[in-house]
Amino acid sequence: MNRSNRLFILVCAALLALSGMAFAQTPTAAPPSTQRAAQAPEWERLTPAQRDAVMAVVRERWNANPGQRTQMLQHAERWQRMTPEQRQRAKAGQRRWEGMSPEQRKRARSQFEQRRNLPPEQRASLREQLKAMPKEQRREWMRTHRRQHDRSQEPKQGQTP
Repeated sequence: MNRSNRLFILVCAALLALSGMAFAQTPTAAPPSTQRAAQAPEWERLTPAQRDAVMAVVRERWNANPGQRTQMLQHAERWQRMTPEQRQRAKAGQRRWEGMSPEQRKRARSQFEQRRNLPPEQRASLREQLKAMPKEQRREWMRTHRRQHDRSQEPKQGQTP
């Protein structure tokens, strides 16, 4: 299998996993998270019609976003390298993001950019400090720094937003 076919398959697998698509077979009484896994067979077990349906979604997204193709390939490759635990955390983060209000997303993007602009040593130091804190102390630190960040983003008196 050549490199482009392998990358395309990786993209398909990542998009399938990320989109949460599941093909229904038979209803079960299992919880939704296990039900979805039980309903989604391995690629080899999909019918040709099911494979075509998955590929149509991927093809449509691929063709509609030429500027995103490199990023899509990188995401697919990164997804394949993740452990099951890392994939679970990624899915949980996606669900958390989807549950945020537009204002919360804006704040999260701002905080991400602020931390991303720190020198790597400071980022690593901050990460280690947070990991070393007990859970409640870490929550309090996050609340305090979130409020400080929010205040720093407010327009000064006499300024327009």
